[in-house]
Amino acid sequence: MPRTLYQVLAETSRKYGDGPALHQPKGNGEYLTCSWNDFRRAAEEIAAGLRALGIRNGDVVALDSDTRLEFYLADLGILTNGSISAALYPTLLPDGLVRTLAASMARAAFVENPNTLAVLRGAPVEHWILLTGEAPGALTLDDLRALGRDAMARDPHLLPTILSTVQPSDPAVLYLTSGATGEPKMALVTHSAIVSNIDMGPAVLPMGPEDATIAFLPSAHIAQRVVIEFLPIRCGTPVTFSESLLQLPQEIRKVRPTIFLAPPRMWERVYTTVCSELRKRPAAARKAFYGALALALAAARYRRECKPVPWRIRLPLKIADRVMFQKVRVRFGGRIRVAASGAAPLGKELAEFYEAIGMPLIEGYGLTEGGVATLNPLNAPRPGSIGKLLPGVEARIGEDGELLLRGPCLFREYWNDPQTTSEVLRDGWLHTGDIAHIDDNGYLFITGRKKELIVSSTGKKIYPTRVEMLFKMEPLVSQVLLVGDRLPYLTALFTINANAAVALKGMEAWTGGSAGFTEAKPVAAEIHRAVARVNKQLAPYEQIRKYRILPRELTIEQGELTATMKVRRSRVIENFHDQIAELYAGHE
Repeated sequence: MPRTLYQVLAETSRKYGDGPALHQPKGNGEYLTCSWNDFRRAAEEIAAGLRALGIRNGDVVALDSDTRLEFYLADLGILTNGSISAALYPTLLPDGLVRTLAASMARAAFVENPNTLAVLRGAPVEHWILLTGEAPGALTLDDLRALGRDAMARDPHLLPTILSTVQPSDPAVLYLTSGATGEPKMALVTHSAIVSNIDMGPAVLPMGPEDATIAFLPSAHIAQRVVIEFLPIRCGTPVTFSESLLQLPQEIRKVRPTIFLAPPRMWERVYTTVCSELRKRPAAARKAFYGALALALAAARYRRECKPVPWRIRLPLKIADRVMFQKVRVRFGGRIRVAASGAAPLGKELAEFYEAIGMPLIEGYGLTEGGVATLNPLNAPRPGSIGKLLPGVEARIGEDGELLLRGPCLFREYWNDPQTTSEVLRDGWLHTGDIAHIDDNGYLFITGRKKELIVSSTGKKIYPTRVEMLFKMEPLVSQVLLVGDRLPYLTALFTINANAAVALKGMEAWTGGSAGFTEAKPVAAEIHRAVARVNKQLAPYEQIRKYRILPRELTIEQGELTATMKVRRSRVIENFHDQIAELYAGHE
């Protein structure tokens, strides 16, 4: 049934009332708890306050804040008012934030604190509202809510009037795309598209008030917004907010989430930590762990093929799980029912590792323009696959292998850009830009991005993501980028994981912060071995012939990473042009 997001919140408020909805850290291990009734009242007061400021249906209201309780309240308040909620990535550079605010034509903006406000003061915004703290020329969130309460007290018909003017077909959220393959765009999504998406949730990702999850990803990202904000509202699931990424490991052990969404980068870091810790253990302990891992991988293959696991594997694996793998799972609180990976592609080998240790990663697929479209079945996840289509979503593969999607979750348009909108939305189908295939069991697999295809000077086609994914199991590799378009062979640029580097034999004199550690001989030798291991898995034309280890990580400040930490290939190639030229010296 078509509904607005406020109507979804109101349904949950009526059902769960004073049950816990949101938990915000206050420091010293204490939390401020907001009930579902509190959440609904806050949204209504904020909506009435915005209306008192002259903010109307269809007006854009921006949000620039880390993910926190007040963000959720403001977000739902904006949507309740019939305004368009436009969340920014706090990691954007100041000039990018101001430029984006201006492009969105936001009339009002919620900002996290006075420091954030100081950065944005140059933007053409009529009303500033602080989520925390106070500053001259800005309302506080409490001020706005008080304004709303006063307005509703003076006019008892105000809230019903506001609610009656908001329709499911109205625009709700303005998403800023990451801009990994070009300039960032703003995608407009309606209430009905978002509600249709979260209504698909219970069938594939059941959750309820007995579950618990932690929010730490940026709320400007569709994965966080749909899966950890709107879906819990639909299902009545309490959300605990992380105080900071540094605190996250301790918070996970304290909250003991049953559902946990994280990007592949986090799952890679945990794997790297496990590998680094193993290197410090005696040879016998390392041999035992990897032997147990081999058994677990074999058992997983039997289960995927719907075959019984032989007793010769099952019995020793039960012991290994209790002695070894359980210790890894405890890092996530020991209660996880669904460990989900989203926001970026997940490597098949990494997925197989987590499946083997008894915590299979449930990978899905979504995009700003199409919502969450696929998810691996919880009882039958397939490593390397983005899962099966959600109920109500259709897919077909274009002649060139591009994945096309159709369904109720598609976006309406790019903000003030009808030309680009018409290029990706054709005859009701969304052209995703991803190359994919579907197997006989309905599982989808992504091969790479159309725009990132490398065509060598000999005419061979290589999807770099497929090759780069193979390095996700190499703890020393932080980032890898393939180069070779219209060139005679493939080369690669590597950045180094400092923690993994100092754990290498021969690196005892180095620390993670020591300058020049990327040039150390043990690092060079291990990267050489990693390239050799990966090359064995590739066809000759896909193999990396030469490479360079970069002296630093890729950064947002240098334009090499997007706000969602995706690599901007063109900028990296531009910034490291000289190093790449050396790799092709004599072959121009």
